[in-house]
Amino acid sequence: MFTGLIEATGRVERVTPTDRGRALRIVTELGRELSLGESVAVNGVCLTVIERDDEHFAVDVSPETLRVTTVGEWVAGRVVNLERSLRAGDRFGGHFVQGHVDAIGRIRAWRDEGEFRRLELELPDQVTPHVISRGSIAVDGISLTVAELGTRDIAIQIVPFTLAHTSLRMAREGDAVNLEADMIGKYVARQIELRGLTAPA
Repeated sequence: MFTGLIEATGRVERVTPTDRGRALRIVTELGRELSLGESVAVNGVCLTVIERDDEHFAVDVSPETLRVTTVGEWVAGRVVNLERSLRAGDRFGGHFVQGHVDAIGRIRAWRDEGEFRRLELELPDQVTPHVISRGSIAVDGISLTVAELGTRDIAIQIVPFTLAHTSLRMAREGDAVNLEADMIGKYVARQIELRGLTAPA
């Protein structure tokens, strides 16, 4: 379990094809604090540390993860967001993030609004029903608040701190991003479905 509050960014140093999957080696100052077998959210994707030293860690990526996330597009040099899993007793910020990406979205617009940035995202069908105005969504692992909700798109206001301390500083229009809708909303929608009810319009 994660919160969507990014601890650090890292850089993909090496991408190695494996039997249908990938192995990634990531450079980061968090390397010295990680343990083998620990879960780390990498751009919102929950991955397991299989090797580490003071400046790096390595993970394996499964075929299913490659299919439903942006990881298959990553190359050496890519900047990624990193968050270690939540520990019992930690201060909780952001929102509940599982690191289980629902789908890939795309940046439709990315522009200045004073000292802030306006991020507009196209939403795929499987995410749209679980997003609400002023609700939370994880974008590349970052817990963000929906400022405007359209039929198949959302707008988000990015504050300067988030821009400076996450991979969003490298973002461009047209980029693909990992999306994870709020877990609570997904459970509510599933219960409505199982009961044969119709959600309010």
